[in-house]
Amino acid sequence: MGSDVVRRKAEHIRIALEGDVEYRKSNWLEYVEFVHRALPELSLESVETEARFLGRRFRMPLLIEGMTGGTEEALRINRALAMAASELGIPMGVGSQRAGILNSGVRRTYTVAREVAPDAFLIANIGAAQLVKGGVDMAKDAVEMLRADALAIHLNVLQELVQPGGDTDFTGVTDAIGDAVREVGVPVIVKEVGCGISYEDALVLQRTGVRAVDVSGSGGTNWTEIERQRALSAGDVEKASLAEVFREWGIPTAAAVLEVSRVEGIEVVGSGGIRSGLEVAKVLALGASMAGIARPFLAAAVEGPEAAVALARRIERELKVAMVLTGSRNVGDLRRAPRVILGPLRAWCEQRGLLERD
Repeated sequence: MGSDVVRRKAEHIRIALEGDVEYRKSNWLEYVEFVHRALPELSLESVETEARFLGRRFRMPLLIEGMTGGTEEALRINRALAMAASELGIPMGVGSQRAGILNSGVRRTYTVAREVAPDAFLIANIGAAQLVKGGVDMAKDAVEMLRADALAIHLNVLQELVQPGGDTDFTGVTDAIGDAVREVGVPVIVKEVGCGISYEDALVLQRTGVRAVDVSGSGGTNWTEIERQRALSAGDVEKASLAEVFREWGIPTAAAVLEVSRVEGIEVVGSGGIRSGLEVAKVLALGASMAGIARPFLAAAVEGPEAAVALARRIERELKVAMVLTGSRNVGDLRRAPRVILGPLRAWCEQRGLLERD
């Protein structure tokens, strides 16, 4: 069983890097417009990007999303990303650790992150469906393996349903998350993998004691499409057809951030197709505490830690320019910056009652 998981991990990396796997629809952040400040009374050097998340301070509100593990290429990727996260002073997650739990021979593809970044804020990762079957000990193993500062439990219902051999039973997930919250000893983040999270589900998660929700909305990397391509390669026409029908399913990132940020006591990570510092600024203005980026960091990490650092610094520069243009001296000011919601995002907000701001 462990070897099957490892093989799937390798296929995921290859398709994510080489295939056409973006959503056709956008993450809807183009429907968020800031009100330009022609008199910001700020210098670029004076703006401060420091952000707080899960009780810790970080250089900027950026999180390197958990992406991979379980293969030799994943070892190199996680090593590069951890080195970059350490240098930049930002948090980083690893991909699902199921492969390392099932196969001790690939554990180092995850633990390398802690080896090269002993002081970095690292986020362990386990799937909710696997947590139900393996119990809270699986979550504890994931945290211990990485000596992690937090645990991400990922929700991927659609990916499992269209994946050849994927899970089809998602009962007991809420209770399993609650057990993990009580017993793992580190803050728990619940994250999607590209379909977004709604207000209703965020409210359920808040009641379990989850500290943060990573929305991973639609509009970025499309795991349904990745699984469709895998199914085609395996000759599984039925699964490929199912994936095609649901290819564009999901809550766009901008809408998901607005949905989840309505729930008190939950910190929000805005992720799903974030590609620039301006988009980082927009998810913060919609209510996120941090922005998460995955695929661009994956591509950069293949080149090495220097490329990952360069990507983050480019995003930081763009974020600072957005802050000047909105008259925001710090991230708190940016979250309060005037913005206008347009188009289909406005229609979503009107129907879901999301237009009121504190």
